[in-house]
Amino acid sequence: MFASLLLVSLALLAVPSVNAEFKLQQKASVENLLNNKRFLSVENAFKLHVTSKSESLILKWDIAPEYYLYRDNFKFVALDNETQLGEPSLPAGSLKWDDYFARDLEVYYRQANIVIPAGSANGTIAVEIESQGCADAGLCYPPRKQQFDIDLANGLVSIRKGSPKPKLSTTDEPLSIGITLVFALLGGMLLNLMPCVFPVLSIKAMSFVATHGNATANRLHGLVYSAGVILSFVAIASLMLLLRAGGEAVGWGFQLQSPIFISALIYLFFGMALAFIGVFELGSGLMSSGQASTEGNSYRASFMTGILATTVASPCTAPFMGPALGFTLTQPTAIALLVFACLGLGMALPFVLLTWLPGLRERLPRPGPWMDQFKQALAFPLLMTAVWLLWVVGRQTSIDTVAAICIGLIFLSIGAWLWTLPSRTSFGAAKLIALLALSAAIATPILALTKNSEEPRWDSYSDTKLENLRDANKAVLINLSADWCVTCLVNERMALSSEDFYATLSKNQITYLKGDWTNSDPEITALLNRFGRTGVPLYLFYAEGATQAVILDQILTSDEVLRVLDSKNY
Repeated sequence: MFASLLLVSLALLAVPSVNAEFKLQQKASVENLLNNKRFLSVENAFKLHVTSKSESLILKWDIAPEYYLYRDNFKFVALDNETQLGEPSLPAGSLKWDDYFARDLEVYYRQANIVIPAGSANGTIAVEIESQGCADAGLCYPPRKQQFDIDLANGLVSIRKGSPKPKLSTTDEPLSIGITLVFALLGGMLLNLMPCVFPVLSIKAMSFVATHGNATANRLHGLVYSAGVILSFVAIASLMLLLRAGGEAVGWGFQLQSPIFISALIYLFFGMALAFIGVFELGSGLMSSGQASTEGNSYRASFMTGILATTVASPCTAPFMGPALGFTLTQPTAIALLVFACLGLGMALPFVLLTWLPGLRERLPRPGPWMDQFKQALAFPLLMTAVWLLWVVGRQTSIDTVAAICIGLIFLSIGAWLWTLPSRTSFGAAKLIALLALSAAIATPILALTKNSEEPRWDSYSDTKLENLRDANKAVLINLSADWCVTCLVNERMALSSEDFYATLSKNQITYLKGDWTNSDPEITALLNRFGRTGVPLYLFYAEGATQAVILDQILTSDEVLRVLDSKNY
């Protein structure tokens, strides 16, 4: 506890002396980045061309690839009383997540064109144009101010005398190192209120209600837990900085860009929720061999709780964290790691205070049946977080991957339930089936995530497309299906997706049309009705030059499909 508090105290007390040194380091850091071939100078990254036409200024920025300008950071100022500027016309930009502001911002890639109504009594405009941009790889430039004199009569544009030159000084940074450390500390503390972190810490806090230990042991537990949190934050930050140094455009939470990592988090949250509800007990048996390390009063348990708390906190960004994290993007490694260490310290601080201040512990409620009910209630925030992460992985991959993960979670539930059933032997049939179910739970999403996605090898059905193909005497295979039709999915897997099937289509020059009836489609409904069907599946084959369609069976086999497609007698 004292060591952790001493870290922050020394950092804050040293702010005046460190800030001066920090400014020099920061300037040197930016200069080194610009001298590195990975980054362009601000002049080459954002080239501004100024022209005038019909009492308007036309500003065009040519933006280098992998660089962008902030849409809301443009400023246009008249430099004399004669110049009159109207409201600028800014085109819509593209949304980009910004670590510094912790929200999506509009930015311009490749090009930015802005038109400003302008006039002057003496025919000459004096204007200052301010802009700010960044590189995808992590460097953000200070605001850039450019001053111009424009002669409206002949359109001549010249750089105004005394125009400020681009500088690398960072004195305009909105946050100093001291304020950044305070923000990091506050942001880390607020992480404890996030729905993914709160249940973990609540269970650990309840262990103090149910058990009693001496004060020295409790304080050591607090320090060990704090070490687990801080070291985990620093480890994640070190990996992030290492990847950034290698040219990767990553930031806090970069691990959440991996569907495999998110899937592992989904399993972790869901498994913890099952344990909280009471499907199985943490700390008993093989099922909880990984999670048992967070239970009990051993120092190892406290350290692992810190690691687990940091892991489950990775999807979250609390207030105050955005500015603190954004501040680290171009800072020296030591400064960046110090900020992340303060984030970890802030997250650990409430629990550490609970172990060091007896008065806080005495305020905890007495043990009782409410503890079990409270533990069960904590499962629901975990389930909500798992659902949110499931949505995220669905956006990253496909609905098939989401379905595979859901099936895996069902296998996980079956395995957890079977493992807790009483057995006549030390290792009964139920436990063997449980192991098989748990293996299936792990294998199912892995197979879905490692499966290569293929481009559709069919055309979407439409009446016009079918009519044009038949007018041209082309052979056509029509597959009317829906995502909720189990028979359709089985038929496609067994008979309509093999390489032999597609080779036969190609050999016989057959166009494959697929009609998706997952949502209402009047054209597909009308086609079903024409053939006396009220639902899917329906498989139709028009041979070359044929006037009537061959209706295939609703339950397909690969041999039947290939026979029909290869047959010349209909």
